[in-house]
Amino acid sequence: MHPDRVCCAQDAYMTSDQAPHLEQDAQDPGLIRLSGHWTLRTALDAAEVLRGLPEKVTGLDASGITLLDSAGVLQLLRVAHRADLGEDAVTFREEHRALVSTIEEVADDRPKAKRDFGVLAALERLGVSVHGMGHNIVALASFLGENLVKGARLIKEPRRFRLTATVAQMEQVGLDAVPLVALLSYLVGAVIAFLGSTILRDFGAEIYVVELVSIAFLREFAVLLTAIVLAGRTASAFTAQIGAMKAREEIDAMKTLGLDPVDLLVLPRLIALLITLPLLTFIAMVAGLAGGITVGAFDLDIPPQMYIARMHDTMEVRNMLVGLSKAPVFALVIGLIGCLEGLKVEGTAQSVGERTTSSVVQAISLVIILDAFAALWFMKMGW
Repeated sequence: MHPDRVCCAQDAYMTSDQAPHLEQDAQDPGLIRLSGHWTLRTALDAAEVLRGLPEKVTGLDASGITLLDSAGVLQLLRVAHRADLGEDAVTFREEHRALVSTIEEVADDRPKAKRDFGVLAALERLGVSVHGMGHNIVALASFLGENLVKGARLIKEPRRFRLTATVAQMEQVGLDAVPLVALLSYLVGAVIAFLGSTILRDFGAEIYVVELVSIAFLREFAVLLTAIVLAGRTASAFTAQIGAMKAREEIDAMKTLGLDPVDLLVLPRLIALLITLPLLTFIAMVAGLAGGITVGAFDLDIPPQMYIARMHDTMEVRNMLVGLSKAPVFALVIGLIGCLEGLKVEGTAQSVGERTTSSVVQAISLVIILDAFAALWFMKMGW
């Protein structure tokens, strides 16, 4: 017999016991008791029955349903959702539990609701963000401790140190970044000298541009510019490289072979950054001072010999030491964040992109925050 004829025959002989039915509990009018067949074949009848629901529903008792499929479950879950019922307010038969739980898992993949812009929703998002930030801080501190322990192990077991990988990372992190860092520092030094001369010219004190540029670059701008450049250039590279390996399951293969990903991937990058960032900072200092000399010679009518002599007389070594002392800290922050975000990649290209963006934002933000606190602390100490 043709399937359509079978369906028609079954519909024709459907008894009243098989039809979807609901009734209110005698003691609790908000409790709705359901019975009959709630399937795809009876979906239209079930929808008609559900229109008779009272305005306030406190519970659904589906234990009287004799036959239930996915269409019926979806109808009942939709009713429960509209009535804002909890899980305990809907009762199913024990043999229907597996089907209901499966449908609930699929229903969780539906598109998210539109974003609520109310005050309570804003406070909720703020709380979630603060909780996520705290979780990131704990993870970063834990990752720092792990690297310190395994870095100290290199002293006891030097054979673990990967010299080739470290030198290769030093070339990518340090040598390849020299032109960019030098150019930016030179231009920023020239801009600072020009802006300073614009104000000091009114007081006839243009010669003090020398002190302005030297102090600003030796203490703050050289190390800060270098760290920001490397945070955008190097932290993203670390995250993308390690994240791509995580996505291709190469890190899992390393663990299977008994190799430590921290020894192989993280420590060479950290050591390369710790060595190259202070050197790049020194190059940035020299380039920034050169930018000040250029502006002094062409805009302020200060001959280079006079500018250098003034700089020699007024420059203090402690300013350079203050700037260089921040470089290892910034290098540690950039390297840890870049590698940690790479290890957090979940295996998809979208995850690699999200973690790369997150590493750059976190590294730049943390570098600026640490530099601000360090500047206040050095000023308070009189250094």
